[in-house]
Amino acid sequence: MRCERLLAFGLSLALAGCVTVGGGNNNGDGQPPVHIPKTSKAEQRQDAARIHTELAQHYLADGDLQDALTKLQLALKFDPDYAPAHTVIAVVYEKINNLPEAELHYRRAVALEPGKGGPNNNLGQFLCRTGKMQESIGYFRKAVADPFYATPDVALTNAGICQLQMNDTAGAEASFRDAIARNPGNGEALFHLAEVLYRQGDAFRARAFIQRFDALGNPNAAALKLGYDIESRLGNTDAAQTYLRRLQGQFPDSEQARALKITASSP
Repeated sequence: MRCERLLAFGLSLALAGCVTVGGGNNNGDGQPPVHIPKTSKAEQRQDAARIHTELAQHYLADGDLQDALTKLQLALKFDPDYAPAHTVIAVVYEKINNLPEAELHYRRAVALEPGKGGPNNNLGQFLCRTGKMQESIGYFRKAVADPFYATPDVALTNAGICQLQMNDTAGAEASFRDAIARNPGNGEALFHLAEVLYRQGDAFRARAFIQRFDALGNPNAAALKLGYDIESRLGNTDAAQTYLRRLQGQFPDSEQARALKITASSP
C-alpha cells in the first residue's frame, strides 16, 4: 500500500497545473510571486508513464509479475511512446514466456530510441536467447556505437557469447578482447576469453586471463574448474590441486566438482 500511496502522490505532482510560490502580491521579501508554468499535457502523460513504470519495476523486483504487467500496461496507456515502459514490459512478457509480445516491445523500444545503447543491447540479448544470433550482432554493434552508453563492454561480452553459439570463435575472441580493453575488470569477458584460448590449445595465455578473473575475488565453479584444467594441461600439478581443493570446498555440490570427483575415482 505504501507504494500505491507514493504513486498517487507522484501522479498528483505530475498532473498538477500552475503553481505559485508565495502569496498575495509578493512572496514576503518584497519580490513578486514566482509562477511555475504548467507542464504540457505530453509532459504530464510522460511523467505518469514514468511513475507507473518505476512502480512496476518494484513489483518486478519482488517477483510480482501480474501487478508489474498491470502497471506497465497503464504506463503505456498514458504514453505509448515511453521507451522504458516498452523495455520493462518486454522483460515481463519474456518471464511469462510470451515471446512474441516480448519481441514486439523490445523492438519498439529500439524504434523509439534507435541510437541508445541500452535498448539495442537488450534487443540483441533477446534475439540471441531466442536463436536469432546472426541478427543480434548488429544490435550489439549499435549499442557499442552509442558514445554515451556507459557499459559498451557489456554489449561486447554479450556479442562474444552469441558468437560462440554461432561457432564464430575468432569473432568471439575479438569481442572479448575489446570488452576487456574497455573494462579490464569485466569478469565475464575474462572468463570467456580464457575458455576460448584453452579450447584453442593455448593454455599458457588462457592461464593469464583466468588468473586475472580470479584476482577479481568472485570465484565460481566454472572458473575454478577451468583453472584446474588449464594448470593440469600445463603440467602444474600443485596449482591444479589448489583449484581442485577450492572447487570442492566452495562448490561441493556443483556439476564441476562432481565431474572431477568421478574422474578422480575412475580406475
